[in-house]
Order: sequence, then C-alpha cells, then structure tokens
Amino acid sequence: QVQLEESGGGLVQTGGSLRLSCAASGGTFSSLVLGWFRQAPGQDREFVAALNWSGENLYYGDSVKGRFTMSRDNAKNSAYLQMNSLKPEDTAVYYCVARQSRSGRVAMTKELYDYWGQGTQVTVSS
Repeated sequence: QVQLEESGGGLVQTGGSLRLSCAASGGTFSSLVLGWFRQAPGQDREFVAALNWSGENLYYGDSVKGRFTMSRDNAKNSAYLQMNSLKPEDTAVYYCVARQSRSGRVAMTKELYDYWGQGTQVTVSS
C-alpha cells in the first residue's frame, strides 16, 4: 500500500511562487508514476503534471505549461512541484497521486491513479 503526504501549500500573491512536496512510502518506488492533480471549489479534479521513475516521461496540463515544473528525488522517495508565476485561477487543493506502472506509462486521467494524498491548499490572492 502506497501512502502519500503533501506539504508546502499556502497563501501567495499573484506572480509569486510555491514549492509543493510529496513524500511517498510503501510500494516499489521505482515502478511508481507520480503526479499532481488539483481541484478548485465546484470543479472537477484537473491534471497538473506526472512523471515516471526515470524522468523520461513527463507531462503537464495545458494550463500550467511553462510555469510549473515537476521533479522527483528517487533517493528520498519524493516528488516536487515548483509553481511559478502563480495566478488566482491556480487556487485549489493540490493532490499528490501515484500509480504502479512497470512500463513507466504516465497517465493524465484521474481514474488511473490508485493512490492519493490528503491534499494541500494553495491560495493565490489577486
């Protein structure tokens, strides 16, 4: 059983930056695809980014391309989301997600992720 714990959320002004962290435990980390989704009030969960173990498969949602950067540190069983040039529309609860995949296939569909963290709130003020 994989457990995920996010940290790093908070309140930031428009144009500011935040860095989210996700610590994973359990499972086989080398076969884990890690990712981030977000959910704003009244909206469906939206794909943000996902990355396989080797780092060769990395995808971003259209709304965050060029502003957000996902990375992972396999030695620390952790993943990160560096968020720059934040906008009010980035306000949401951000969830770290994981799925087991020996092939390293990255998915952008929330139903394909088996493990979810509790979420961390990111609020961008205008």
